[in-house]
Amino acid sequence: MTLTVVALGGNALVRAGERGTAAEQLARVRETAAALGPLLDEPLVVTHGNGPQVGNELLRQERAADEVPPLPLYLAVAQTQAEIGALIAAALRSMSRRPVACLLTHVLVAAEDAAFADPAKPVGPFYDAARAESLQGERGWTLAHEEGRGWRRTVPSPHPLEVLELEAVRSLLAAGTTTVACGGGGIPVVRRNGVLTGVDAVVDKDRASALLGIALGAERLVLVTNVDAVLRDFGTARAERIATLSAREADELAPELPAGSMRPKLEAAAAFVYATGGEALITSAEAFGMAADGRAGTRVVAK
Repeated sequence: MTLTVVALGGNALVRAGERGTAAEQLARVRETAAALGPLLDEPLVVTHGNGPQVGNELLRQERAADEVPPLPLYLAVAQTQAEIGALIAAALRSMSRRPVACLLTHVLVAAEDAAFADPAKPVGPFYDAARAESLQGERGWTLAHEEGRGWRRTVPSPHPLEVLELEAVRSLLAAGTTTVACGGGGIPVVRRNGVLTGVDAVVDKDRASALLGIALGAERLVLVTNVDAVLRDFGTARAERIATLSAREADELAPELPAGSMRPKLEAAAAFVYATGGEALITSAEAFGMAADGRAGTRVVAK
């Protein structure tokens, strides 16, 4: 049987116009799980993003900061891993014959990663100029201005090096258990003098998913996003689906795409295919059925 790692994007949990209530998220996860169909009864690891959820958690902490001490970002990632994992597990248990487990997952990053010197990943709520200046002074945050919306915290997004719970994931899979892992890219930690320490950063979930898939020897990586496929000439009247890319072609195309959306997906897909010789698929949950027989989606293959 084929081992697949499926990485769910944010739209698998929260759609445009929704508030992101627990009921809304559970409904979206059920829809996504149903669309993935045949994968649910094969060896499967599910990873997921957490952008809207961690943003909400940071906003809750900010609103309650006068009464309850805010938690560091890496613990907000841990909280949302559990929150989203519980929803995914609930949906999968009702649709699959396999047991399901959600595993709190830490991902090692390098303390010297260049991203720590250039924090560029926006997280959390927007602030006005006065509050942004105050937060810079009080908490040492880096904030960036977005026209028309205000100031927002930016944090490092270092490359993942190792999934620390890898052996636990292997054991769960060997026992026939569908495993939810690497939520939000994993809880980022660095090793200093032999001690692991959480750091305020965000690991890209597609890169972490590829890393996990490579370490597990998975044959397939599915990156579920909000578009049916990678498009050539995106945003123009000439836009068309790219049905297949070699890993080399994906690597060459990735720098031309937006850093915050499709670029890390193509980079992750190429890395996975280079390392495993397997196949990566980029598509939406709604188009997965058609992508399975080549009528939608973008496949990244060895050659």
